Amino acid sequence: MFEIWINAINQESIDSAVRISERVVLMTKYDALGFGALNIDKLFKVNKIAGQDEESFVIDYSESCGGSAANTIVGMARLGMKTSFIGKVADDREGKLLLDNFKREEVDTQGIVVARRGRSGVVMGFVDKEGERALYVDPGVNDIIGQKEVNLHHVRNTRLIHLTSFVGEMPLENQKKLVEQLPEDVKVSFDPGMLYAEKGMSILRPIIQRAFVVLPNEVELKMLTGTEYKEGIKKLLNEGPKVVAVKLNKKGCFVSNGEESHLVEPFRVKIVDTTGAGDAWNAGFLYGLLKNKSLMECGRIGNFVASRCIMKLGARAGLPKLADLHQIGING
Repeated sequence: MFEIWINAINQESIDSAVRISERVVLMTKYDALGFGALNIDKLFKVNKIAGQDEESFVIDYSESCGGSAANTIVGMARLGMKTSFIGKVADDREGKLLLDNFKREEVDTQGIVVARRGRSGVVMGFVDKEGERALYVDPGVNDIIGQKEVNLHHVRNTRLIHLTSFVGEMPLENQKKLVEQLPEDVKVSFDPGMLYAEKGMSILRPIIQRAFVVLPNEVELKMLTGTEYKEGIKKLLNEGPKVVAVKLNKKGCFVSNGEESHLVEPFRVKIVDTTGAGDAWNAGFLYGLLKNKSLMECGRIGNFVASRCIMKLGARAGLPKLADLHQIGING
């Protein structure tokens, strides 16, 4: 009898420990989780972007980790946000670099699948003296991430999920299915990029309608709506998002929630490379949204983070840290 009682207590302790463990897992909440392509950016600094039958020469070369959503998530991690990522890499040199870089930036990697076969994604970029660029994408295993490889429990455990483009159709369809399964308290941010904007509104509507915030640039917005950005914003807001923020390059950004709108002036800096500028802007803007900053402040933070990005070669080298926001009077 005594022995049975002791066993019962031990079992009760084990069950209690399991319940506590489960609560700890459920309480691990991310501020933001990214879902997009993971690429190694191989950037060549050239004297000019060569046109058809033209030649140019290489001035400098750098290699860095990239991918649109990944750049944004790293930017948010540097601003003190708790972040994670969903994606796919191969078991190769590039895949190891991508995973190691996330770990150094304190981005959780448990949602990233490592494929035994295939190659990791690579982007070949050519950047001229003015910082303008031409990009060529080799998607590799990015385009074969399957629906079953996306852990729904992991995704549901975030305040915001940030979606960006893939080259292939399979990941886009998986993103559409994913947003249908998200709980209401998970906000969706969506940057279509040129690859998705080219597909048109009818293809992207399931994501746009579920999105809390849509983050196109001026060209992408016109491709989606057929109008200039102020009218285009109204059209997107009518689709369901609460906020639309348009990146206007050298003009800054225009942000609106339908009730208030702001044209936010950019920070003037010397441009070295515009690679990742839009991703950096997203990081600053989304940080502001999650910190409940005003729409105007969100735009200013986006502009500031982007300005620091374009002062360095590559998408991540110039990304600021939380303390740097004090330069524009923003307290975390």
